[in-house]
Amino acid sequence: MKVFRIIGWSSALCLFAMTLQAQETSDIGQLKRQLQEMQENFDKVRREQQQQIEALTRKLDEITKSAPAPAAAAKTDEQRILEAQLAADLSKDSAAGLPSSDAALKKPWSPSDPVRVFGSGSSYLNVSLDGLFAAGGSTSTDIPGLQLGGHDPNQRGFTVQNIEAVFEGFVDPYFRGQANIIYQIDAEGESLMELEEAYAETLSLPGNLQLKAGQYFTEFGRHNPVHPHAWSFVDQPLVNGRFLGGDGLRNPGARVSWLMPTPFYSELFFSVQNSHGETAQSFRNEHEGEPFLGRVNRAGRVKSFGDLLFAPRYTLSFDPSDTQTVLLGASAIFGPNASGSDTDTQIYGLDLFWKWKPANHHGGFPFVSWQTEAMLRKYQAGAFSNIGDDADGSGAIDNGETDLFGDGLIHGVPRETLTDYGFYSQIGYGFRKGWVANVRGEYVTRTEAAAYEKLFGNDSDRLARWRVAPNLTWYPSEFSKLRLQYNYDRGQSFGTEHSIWLQLEFLLGAHSAHKF
Repeated sequence: MKVFRIIGWSSALCLFAMTLQAQETSDIGQLKRQLQEMQENFDKVRREQQQQIEALTRKLDEITKSAPAPAAAAKTDEQRILEAQLAADLSKDSAAGLPSSDAALKKPWSPSDPVRVFGSGSSYLNVSLDGLFAAGGSTSTDIPGLQLGGHDPNQRGFTVQNIEAVFEGFVDPYFRGQANIIYQIDAEGESLMELEEAYAETLSLPGNLQLKAGQYFTEFGRHNPVHPHAWSFVDQPLVNGRFLGGDGLRNPGARVSWLMPTPFYSELFFSVQNSHGETAQSFRNEHEGEPFLGRVNRAGRVKSFGDLLFAPRYTLSFDPSDTQTVLLGASAIFGPNASGSDTDTQIYGLDLFWKWKPANHHGGFPFVSWQTEAMLRKYQAGAFSNIGDDADGSGAIDNGETDLFGDGLIHGVPRETLTDYGFYSQIGYGFRKGWVANVRGEYVTRTEAAAYEKLFGNDSDRLARWRVAPNLTWYPSEFSKLRLQYNYDRGQSFGTEHSIWLQLEFLLGAHSAHKF
């Protein structure tokens, strides 16, 4: 028997070693191809820059020879200014990985080029406008309650989901900046405009480090940092809406990232942001005075370092073969909530992305992709009592401001920890150029009923619900798309609902690509 065990373990070790060797060979081949492509691009940019330098040098020589003698000194100064400007532009373009600035100016403009509204050379501001609209209907009479996302379709008929103006560009050789201003019309017909993101990030810190500061989406999971126009579906996942809020988790703060020196892509992020406001659903959000998880929430301002939100994230990527790519991520968010004193919220997440694309693909098609994300939330809910609102001792609320359960009576709930979880999984199939079919399944629920629910009834914000949503998207070009989606919703609080949505997107100008 021992002999068989030894043989078995030896075979397993050999198989494991062969697997590692095959993986290492694949990784080496991929790295060599990437190195060759980078070298070719570098040589091309260097040749273009050299040609521009020579052309400008000849131009300056001609100016010098043809210039009158009295103006020679002045022309010499002008030449020095031109040379300095050219060197600065070339340095900026090289640092940003861009082609020669002068060549870019001489190139005929095309619809995919940025609209340059300020400056010249590599000092410019890209401006773009993205419009996202939906039309359709649902069997539900409470569509805002069914659709948890702030940019989801919110009514029967037409919805202005998101009008996004983007301003972005390279500030100098050290920073690039971006600002996103959005416009919406809600279900009541009210117009809303807000600053979604506005941040600067460094371009060339040593040690593979990068800093980002301003107002930005927290890098948690794969869906939260992505703008609505780049979603694969008409609406956001249920778990994101319930845990991170309808508008996603975003706030002012600062983030540092480190591209780790590993043989595969590996990056570590750490973000510190404010934890209060309507874009911090599970943290210090007052919820406009409405009860949330059985409590009235009062946030106040930041008083100490402990009032901030902390969000670490780690991602890694590798290629199992020449036609496949895998990206894995782990995220967490820690911060106080507004349900009581010394109460915290913890959210943990895992995500997976896999994509297959054949070597002979045309324009990225065909392809198959699979994305899955799971979250767990632990919410420390503080003890609550509205006995202070019974001024006359009658056992009834006098002012009604903290009437949690709408019965006008005095109530108290104990301190407790609420645990909820959820996930979504989606598959995309790009079966021909410009055509993609997707399907997403998702589920969100609680681990058990809370003490306040046992006293006053189930909370719809914690009850189980699931959704299946297939869709078909057609991209006539890179500047537009049409999407048809069907939602089958089922939940403990509302039963079964059916919805059909048609979405249109158009893009004016150049829009920066989102991270892979």
